[in-house]
Amino acid sequence: MNYKETLNLPRTDFPMKADLPRREPLFLKRWGEMDLYGKIRAQSKARPKFVLHDGPPYANGHIHLGHALNKILKDIIVKSRQMTGYDSPYVPGWDCHGLPIEHQVDKEMKAKGVRLSQVEVRRRCRAYAEKFIDIQRTEFKRLGVLGNWDHPYLTMRNSYVAEILEEYGQFSFSGAIHRSKKPIHWCATCRTALAEAEVEYEDHRTPTIFVKFSLVNPPPQVPELGTYKNVSLVIWTTTPWTLPANLAIAAHPDLEYVAVDTGGEVLVVAADLAPALLSAWGLQGSEILRVKGRALEGAICRHPWLDRDSQVILATYVTLEAGTGLVHIAPGHGQEDYVFGRKYGLAPYSPVDDGGRFTQEVPEFAGQKVWEANPGIIELLKERGRLLAAADTTHSYPHCWRCKQPIIFRATEQWFISMAANDLRQKALAAIDRVTWIPRWGRERIYQMVERRPDWCISRQRAWGVPIVAFHCRACGAVLLTPEILAAIIQRVRLEGADFWFETPASDLLPPGAACACGASDFKKETDILDVWFDSGVSWAAVVEPDPDLTLPADLYLEGSDQHRGWFHSSLLTCVGTRGRAPYKGVLTHGFVVDGDGRKMSKSLGNVIAPQEVMDKYGAEILRLWVAAEDYRDDVRLSPDILKQLADAYRRFRNTARFMLGNLYDFDPQRHWLEPGERSELDRLALSWLAQLLARVKRAYEDYEFHLAFHRLHQFCAVELSAIYLDILKDRLYVSKADSRERRSAQSTLQDLLLGLTLAMAPILSFTADEIWEHIPGTGRPESVHLGAFPVPPPGFPDEALLDKYDFLLKVRGEINRALEEARKEKRLATAQEAAVILRTMDHQLYAKLETQAAELKTLAQVAELQVESQPMGGRETQEISGLHIAIQPAAGEKCVRCWFRYPGVGEDADHPQVCARCRRVLEG
Repeated sequence: MNYKETLNLPRTDFPMKADLPRREPLFLKRWGEMDLYGKIRAQSKARPKFVLHDGPPYANGHIHLGHALNKILKDIIVKSRQMTGYDSPYVPGWDCHGLPIEHQVDKEMKAKGVRLSQVEVRRRCRAYAEKFIDIQRTEFKRLGVLGNWDHPYLTMRNSYVAEILEEYGQFSFSGAIHRSKKPIHWCATCRTALAEAEVEYEDHRTPTIFVKFSLVNPPPQVPELGTYKNVSLVIWTTTPWTLPANLAIAAHPDLEYVAVDTGGEVLVVAADLAPALLSAWGLQGSEILRVKGRALEGAICRHPWLDRDSQVILATYVTLEAGTGLVHIAPGHGQEDYVFGRKYGLAPYSPVDDGGRFTQEVPEFAGQKVWEANPGIIELLKERGRLLAAADTTHSYPHCWRCKQPIIFRATEQWFISMAANDLRQKALAAIDRVTWIPRWGRERIYQMVERRPDWCISRQRAWGVPIVAFHCRACGAVLLTPEILAAIIQRVRLEGADFWFETPASDLLPPGAACACGASDFKKETDILDVWFDSGVSWAAVVEPDPDLTLPADLYLEGSDQHRGWFHSSLLTCVGTRGRAPYKGVLTHGFVVDGDGRKMSKSLGNVIAPQEVMDKYGAEILRLWVAAEDYRDDVRLSPDILKQLADAYRRFRNTARFMLGNLYDFDPQRHWLEPGERSELDRLALSWLAQLLARVKRAYEDYEFHLAFHRLHQFCAVELSAIYLDILKDRLYVSKADSRERRSAQSTLQDLLLGLTLAMAPILSFTADEIWEHIPGTGRPESVHLGAFPVPPPGFPDEALLDKYDFLLKVRGEINRALEEARKEKRLATAQEAAVILRTMDHQLYAKLETQAAELKTLAQVAELQVESQPMGGRETQEISGLHIAIQPAAGEKCVRCWFRYPGVGEDADHPQVCARCRRVLEG
C-alpha cells in the first residue's frame, strides 16, 4: 500500500514562484476594470476623513527612487488609514510650470536654430508637461499606488491657475505685495531670479583676497587716527567681482580693532585677528591705537581704484571666524549688505546685467562675465598697490538647481511678499507650533527658516508660468491693479487659460476708461511670472479647500526633508497669509535614497538604480517592501545586495501563505470552521499571537513606523508561524483523519491566520495580499483585500494566561531542540520523531510543572516519547532553565512509515505491519 497517498498533503494552485513582473500588471488591469478606487470611496462615505494631501512632483522625466519612496509611503498611509476606519481619499498632483521644462524646450529649439514667441514656448512647455504626466502616472500606478489617477490636480490647469491668481489678489489687496529693488539669488545662465528652494550648495573654487581701503577722513570719535600717514582699513572677500559695487565697510560695534604701524603703513583690523594676519602677510608692526568698532563709524575710505568713497558702517553680523573683522559691503550683491546698507541710506547698486556681465558703469570690465573678471580685478588691485594678499579657496557656494552653474546675488526690480506686512512672520511662527512635526526636529528647522528669512521674492523672468497681473503707468511708473480688473482677468483664465496675457496689449486687457492716479491712461503690462513655489504652495486653496471630499487643514503633508524650505514652507506662508492658519495638521518627512555605502546616487559613480529596472527584475512589491523595511526618517539605502535580501524576505511571506493555503484545499469555512473556544490549546495560542501582532502592526501604521510593521509581520511569519506553530501543526494536518475535529481546528486557525495576516500586510504588499485573498477559501468577502477592514481579534484574545503558560513551555522546547540537534550531529538519531526525551530535575516545583505539562511538551517538541524524572542529574545541562537536564536516546519500537514517529506497536498488525496504532485507526476510519 502507498501510505503517502493516505496523507493530507498540501495542495494549492497558489504558485510558489511569484513572477511579480508578469503578474502585477494583471492586478493593475483588474483593479482598473473593477474601479477599485471608486469602490473604496463609495464604501467610505460616512466615515471620518483622513486627508493626506499630495505634494506635486515635477512633470519632467521618468520617476526615480526618491519618487518611488515618496509615493509608496503615501500609499501605505492612505491604505492603512482606509482599512482602520477612515475615508482617506488620495488626489495625486503635478507641478507643471517653471524653469526645468522651459529649459528643455529652449534646448530643443536652440538645437534646431528656432526662435519662438512666448505663447509658442508656453504651448510647447504644456505639451512637454502633458507627456511626462502621462509617463509618470503610468509609472506611479505600476508601483501599486491607488488614487484618483483619472482626475489629478495640475498646476497648469485653467481652474488651478485661476485659484493661484485669486490668492495672489488676496495678498496684493491686503498690502502684502510690493515691488522693489533688492539683492536676490540670480542665475545668469537661466537669466531669472531663483527661490531659496531652487538653490543647491556645492563646492566652488574662488579667489580669496585681502584688500586695503585708504582712510580719507578719520571717524568723528577717533580723530587722532587722521594724524597718521598711509592708514588703510583691510577687508577680505571671496568675491572680487563684487568690489566694483562696494559702497561701505562694516565693523562690529562691540569688537575691538587695532591700528598697527607696519613701518610706513598703518593697517586697521580686528584686534583678536591681528597677530595671525600680520604673520600670514609676512609683516611686523606695533599697535598704536585700540578702539571698539562703534568708534570707527563714520570714517571715510577711498575705493581701491574707482573715484568713489566708502563709508564705515556698523553691522552686528560681522564675526571673527574668517577675514579681518572688517567686511566689504556691496548692498546690491548681498542680503545682509542690503539690510545694513539701508540703515545708512545706501542704494542697492549692482552694475551687472541679466547675463551676469558688467555694464558700462564698470568701464574696465564692461561686457565681461563676473567670474571671468576676477583675475583682472586682482591684477588691477596689485597695480594700484591695494592688494595685500591673494590665494584660492574651495568653499560651499550656491548653484542653480537646473543648470548647475554658480549663481550670483544681484539687486534687481522684483515683486515680493512682505514678511512684516500683516504680521506674516509672527503668525507663521505661531502656526508652526500648532502643527505636529515628524520627526520633531522638523519644527526647529522650519521655525528657524521662517524666523530669519527675507521677504519672499515671487517674480521670475520667464515665460512658462502664471503671469503676475499688474499694469505699469508709462507716465509715472505707478502700478495699477484693482479687484475688478483682476476678477475680469481671472474669469477669462478660467475659460481659456493664461496664454492670452502674453499676446494681448495692455489696452485690450484693461476696462475702458482705466486711468492712473496721475491722470495718464497709457499702461504697459507686467512681464514677470509668479514663482512656481507660489503655484504649488496654494494647492491647499486650489485642490483641498474647494473639494467636499477633502478637508482643510489636511491631516498630513509628507515629502522629503528638503521641503522644509520648499513646499512645506510656501504652503505655510500662503495659507497663513490669507487664512490665518497652517494648511496641515501634521508634517512628515523622509530622507533621501543613497547607495549601500551611504553615498548619493549619481551617474558618475555608476550607482544609480532606476525603479523601472527593479520592477522589471523583481517586481514593484520588492520596492514596496524596501520602503516599509527601512526607517525612512533617515536616508534610505538601496543596492543590489539589499534587493536580494528583500527578495529573500518576500519569499518568507509568500511561502508561509502558500503553506497555509495548501492545507486548506478541502476546507469550507461555512461547514468546517470551529469557534475559537472549540479549538485546541495550541490553536488558541496561535490566535493569541495573531491578536498581539495585529495590535502592534496597527499601532505601527498609526505612528507611521512602517519598519516596525514590516519587522513584526516578517518575524511572525518566520518565527511564530514557520518555526513554531506550522512546524508543529504538520503532523496534525497531514496525518490526522481529513475531517477529524483536531484537523478542522487547525484549519480553522489557518483560515483566521491567513485572513488576519493578509489584511495586515495589504498596505505594504498590496499585490501579493490581493493574490492571497483570491485563494483563501470561502465566500462573502469583498472582491479585493483593499476593500476589507483591518482585522479585529475574536473576544478573549490575546489570552494572557495561555501566553504565560507557553512562554515557559516554548523555552523548554528550545532547550529540547538544542539537545536534539546535538544528538543529530553525533549521529545518535536522524530525526526528532525517533527520539525519546528525558527531562531530569531535582527541583520539586519544576518537576511538578513539567510533569503536568508533559503532553504539551511532547507535542511542541514533536518527539516519539517524553518523560519527566526526578532523579540525579544526567544528560545535557540547559542554558535558560536552572536545574534542568535533558537526555536524548532512541525511542523504543520501529519507525512508522506513514507518520515517521517511532512507536513500540509498529509491526503488530498483520494488515498494516509498517504503521503505528494511531495511523492504523485513521486508515480504518
